[in-house]
Amino acid sequence: MKILVINAGSSSLKYQLIDMADESVIAKGLCERIAIEGSRLVHKAHGETFTFEKPMPNHTVAIKMVLDALVDKKCGVISSMDEIAAVGHRLVHGAEDYNCSVLITDEVVAKCTENAELAPLHNPANVMGINACREVMPNTPMVAVFDTAFHATMPDYAYLYGMSYDDYKKYRIRKYGFHGTSHMYVSQEAAKMLGKDINDTKIITCHLGNGSSITAVKGGKSIDTTMGFTPLDGLPMGTRSGSIDPAIVEYWMQKTGKSVADAIKHLNKECGMLGLSGNSSDYRDLCDNGNLDNPRNKLAVDVFSYCVKRYVGAYTAVMNGVDAIVFTAGVGENTNYVREQSMRDLDYLGIKLDKSKNDKCPRGVACDISAKGSKVKILVIPTNEELVIARETVAVAKL
Repeated sequence: MKILVINAGSSSLKYQLIDMADESVIAKGLCERIAIEGSRLVHKAHGETFTFEKPMPNHTVAIKMVLDALVDKKCGVISSMDEIAAVGHRLVHGAEDYNCSVLITDEVVAKCTENAELAPLHNPANVMGINACREVMPNTPMVAVFDTAFHATMPDYAYLYGMSYDDYKKYRIRKYGFHGTSHMYVSQEAAKMLGKDINDTKIITCHLGNGSSITAVKGGKSIDTTMGFTPLDGLPMGTRSGSIDPAIVEYWMQKTGKSVADAIKHLNKECGMLGLSGNSSDYRDLCDNGNLDNPRNKLAVDVFSYCVKRYVGAYTAVMNGVDAIVFTAGVGENTNYVREQSMRDLDYLGIKLDKSKNDKCPRGVACDISAKGSKVKILVIPTNEELVIARETVAVAKL
């Protein structure tokens, strides 16, 4: 059984074709610059990379190019589209309408379009991908897998802000959380590494990348997470500020003469590691090749690592203990300095990192970097959001 996983952006479309017999990726690729001059498809299969440069005026054309590549005599991996049992689509925001993955219908598409006001940068693009696929593959079952769904188990006292309750009821202002598929996957993998039933675990998952979030997972369920009403909340990130005093926004606007839109753009695109370092939003530029010798680079990464530690402490309190802390995503998996700094001086909680194991942890491999005698396991686990989407698609489509 083969499942096609689609992650559509406003001008891009990522995909993977997964054989669920052994959960292996048999082809994957990226459509770039959709509706922009210079569009191309980069397709990987059979251990090779194939590039097709061709105009893609819209997502429908992009999907057709993907399907053509999958059945192509040279670079294809299936004989016909009939081999694709179902399509799983990543949807960023399900609001309070969807607390689990669902089979896509006209009603689901309409509701996701309505919820675009809560995720204006993502949901419209996700819906475009769905509509394009439904046009090209009208008889193939399709499933929507929501980033927010994993966090639907948060209790009300965790997801509500200290605002008027009427604001929540009228305008749906609350914490939603994101990166749900990643937090779900690595918490399940962590339970396996611990040799425990996930229902009996307390795990803190740290999805650290250009966008970052931390989640308290108790009994396999999210009970709190750092991202909030939008992905701007929580940790400082590559270019996002993370949590700040809301009064700063008005103060900054008065000082700069900028608009609300300018302020939101500034907080999303010009702050975080980029703003603190003044150099780059890429942690490789900040940490690798002796770049931490630059005081501003080190300051930026130390601010980030401190915030990770702060949330680890908070979520340990929230769950009344912790069995494992998991690092995942680009920074979490590959930046040993961040892992070391964020786990420093947590001995009181029984959290001790082994520096040698941390420094030698190979990329792309799950490893235990906790010190001997550490009461809490510190794990590095590569995430696999596409596999979660494929598994959810099989379950919801009842294949």
